[in-house]
Amino acid sequence: MSTSILKEGIKAPELNILGTDDKIHNICDYANKKLILFFYPKDNTPGWINEAVSFKDNLNVLYEHNYVVFGISRDSIKSHNRFIEKRELPFVLLSDEDEKVCTAYKVLKEKKLYGKISIGIERSTFIIDEKGTIEKVFRKVKSKTHVENDIIPYIMKDK
Repeated sequence: MSTSILKEGIKAPELNILGTDDKIHNICDYANKKLILFFYPKDNTPGWINEAVSFKDNLNVLYEHNYVVFGISRDSIKSHNRFIEKRELPFVLLSDEDEKVCTAYKVLKEKKLYGKISIGIERSTFIIDEKGTIEKVFRKVKSKTHVENDIIPYIMKDK
C-alpha cells in the first residue's frame, strides 16, 4: 500500500466502477461536469448516515453549480441499494469491492480499534473539475459537518 497521497492539480485516477444505477462510471464520462467523489468506510454506520443525509440535504446547491455526486465504499451494490432505499438517497453509490479505486485514490489506511489493526477507508472527498483534474482534496472529514463546513463554502468561494 502506497503512502503517498494524491494532490490537487494532477489528473484524477480513472474510475471504471459499477454504480447502483447499473452503469460503469468513469471520469471521462463527465467531461462537462464537476465531480464530487466521497469515500466512506461502510454503509449503514452512524457516520455514513450523517454524511449521506448531509449530501442529500445539500444536493440542489451542488447540482446548481454543475456537480455530480458519487459515494464510494467497498460495500456491494446490494448493500448500497438497501441503504439508498432506506435513506431515500437521490445519488448513485459506487461499489469498489476489489478496492482498485480506493487504492488509486489512496484512501485505504491502517486503522486501530480495540487494539486490532485493520485496513479501512479514510473518509475523504475529491472534487474533480470538468477536465478530470483534482481540484480539491478533503481528508479525514467530519461526517456531520463536512458538506456544510467544507464543500459548500469551497464551491461558493468564487461566486
